[in-house]
Amino acid sequence: MAGSAPAAGAVPAGQLVEQVRRWYGAAARDLPWRRPGTSPWAVLVSEVMLQQTPVARVLPVWTAWLDRWPTPPSLAADEPGEAVRAWGRLGYPRRALRLHAAAVAVTDRHGGALPRTVPELLALPGVGDYTARAVAAFAFRQRHAVVDTNVRRVVARVVEGVADAPVTRRDLARVEGLLPADDEAAATASVALMELGALVCAARAPRCPSCPVADACAWRAAGSPPLAAPVRRPQTWAGTDRQVRGRLLAVLRDADGPVGLDLLAQAWDEPVQRARALDGLVADGLVDPLPDGRHALPSRRPTGS
Repeated sequence: MAGSAPAAGAVPAGQLVEQVRRWYGAAARDLPWRRPGTSPWAVLVSEVMLQQTPVARVLPVWTAWLDRWPTPPSLAADEPGEAVRAWGRLGYPRRALRLHAAAVAVTDRHGGALPRTVPELLALPGVGDYTARAVAAFAFRQRHAVVDTNVRRVVARVVEGVADAPVTRRDLARVEGLLPADDEAAATASVALMELGALVCAARAPRCPSCPVADACAWRAAGSPPLAAPVRRPQTWAGTDRQVRGRLLAVLRDADGPVGLDLLAQAWDEPVQRARALDGLVADGLVDPLPDGRHALPSRRPTGS
């Protein structure tokens, strides 16, 4: 019952994380990128696809992607436009170009094998701090703090006693201090904290009775206080430039070759917004303008990688 639990400090941090690890062993989702034997490349692909995208949408695209491009060299040898085509409707399609650029860099710099260290991973095109740490922890089983919004929410509630908090650089040290010293145990703890935030310690409707550390949660002990500031609502989709970009890309993905402006006009009939969205796609490298006035998915190999 809210307000009856002891403060989080009554239970050592190591014991809290161990309870989460035990819970994870019994309750974790069976996701293919977590299975033994999954390649580091496949883990990287999953991490990029899962950014701002639900697991259910990622699963079929991830499977098809790895069937087609099981290694970085296999993707690097293909056109970047094919990566955009295979990305389908996952959203934020620049991620497809970044994966292609990373595959080229891995092939050219590392002989086709994904590097193992966080600095080397960070040097790959499109790989940020979170992704580099996630791959090092989940693929190579190293001890690194991996902090996403789910992990941050668990720590905010269980340890700090607040409903939620934004992710900052300071969280890396805070979460690292909770991890076991052993690399393998720490890697499991990292994914366990993330899974707890995704399945139980959810943002809108936390399932506190199912939480393995509910009795030591500082937020529950404080009476589950609400957020200090209102939650920022996501931007509506209908009528935005993002929707127009998606429609234009869908036309290009479905075409066997370059398409004319007349066909793109059928995807969105407002000419000013359509032109603005198309210009944005070209600027982002997602579409190539051709000398004859037609447009196509990108065919040039990324440079500077």
